[in-house]
Amino acid sequence: MASEVAQIPSEETPAAVAASTENPTAAAAEQEKPAAAEENAQAAATNKEDAAANKQQENENAPAANKEEGGKSQENATAGAAADGEAKKDDAAAAAAPAKAEPAPPAQKFNVHKANFEKDIIYLYQFSRTPLLPSLSPYCLKVETWLRLVGLKYENVDHKMRFRSKKGQLPFIELNGEEIADSAIIIKELSAKYEKNLDSGLTAEQRNVSYATIAMLENHLIWIIFYWRAKYPDNVLKGYKVNLQHALGLRLPNSILNFFFKITFGRKGTKKLKAHGIGVHSAEEIEEFGKNDLKVLSEMLDCKPFFFGDEPTTLDVVAFAVLSQLHYLSKDIAYPLRDYMTEKCPNLIGHVSRMKDKCFPDWDEICTKLDLNAHIPKPEPETKEGKEGGEQEKSNEQEGPDGDKIEKELEKDKSNEKESTEENKEKEETK
Repeated sequence: MASEVAQIPSEETPAAVAASTENPTAAAAEQEKPAAAEENAQAAATNKEDAAANKQQENENAPAANKEEGGKSQENATAGAAADGEAKKDDAAAAAAPAKAEPAPPAQKFNVHKANFEKDIIYLYQFSRTPLLPSLSPYCLKVETWLRLVGLKYENVDHKMRFRSKKGQLPFIELNGEEIADSAIIIKELSAKYEKNLDSGLTAEQRNVSYATIAMLENHLIWIIFYWRAKYPDNVLKGYKVNLQHALGLRLPNSILNFFFKITFGRKGTKKLKAHGIGVHSAEEIEEFGKNDLKVLSEMLDCKPFFFGDEPTTLDVVAFAVLSQLHYLSKDIAYPLRDYMTEKCPNLIGHVSRMKDKCFPDWDEICTKLDLNAHIPKPEPETKEGKEGGEQEKSNEQEGPDGDKIEKELEKDKSNEKESTEENKEKEETK
């Protein structure tokens, strides 16, 4: 391009010719101007050429750069898509995977004596049996009589009188891992839970009479009986034929156990009686108190089978539990209060008998075997026929293939014996 521009002739103008003639120096300058202009034009052309070349080079390089950038962006897009796919896979796997089982809550711990209890079974803790009476405690006998009368499932726990409730009392029950103590509270809570209210048919006045009479029995007449027991502990053991070795589950001789019983029972009983208030009176006064209580009960019962009619109520349960402590005392032991009830209050004796027949059909079994759970059906023992049948089956089994082998061997032995005897006979004949 530079050579092509230099070959173009410069155009001389009239002004340039005139100036050259008038001033040769200026003319020379004027002559040099075209040359400079030509050089400038040539440089400009060169610059244009370089710029064009650079632009062409840039145009040539731009696609490659764009390709590289496009490749990078494509790679980034591919990587992003792959990452998104992995994230979706992880989410899908997490959703498809079964949820981890949450740790089971710790088993509930029950603060009861019967750890392996069954649901809705009432476990009764009371005193041991005696040969004449299911329980020497009127309160224990009251709870068991009520349970039998309303038909609730219960089981006596043979604890040998070692356990007491948290209140320090007997009886108490355990139900579904919960302890309930005090006979009155036991009956109240079970009545509400199982809807077994024996007094639902009574009028308001009858309920009030029942409440007052029960208070007389449990807070007065019972303590009169306890007074006699504390004063004559030896007669308690003899009158109810108590075997302390069996009742307490100890191996010590009864003579030693009886000795300590007389001391401890008499001493503790006397303290309780004085704390109650009945113990400050004389023996004659206390006996008179008891006779008055029995007379009131007899007049209330009159000729009725039960205190409020033909069906027993809570008052009948409590009266039976207390009066049976008097009635079933051995006749060999003198007790004026028992004799008074037998002679002057025969209707009370009849009441005790009716309640016994109604609630304790297994009374004789209880007193004979001293079984705490005679009311629970026992598994039937194996009969003799079953045993004979088993022996017959065994004999039949022996008569199988092994039996046949034995018979064959015996027959062979017999035949061999016969052959040997015949040979001996022949030898003797030849001789």
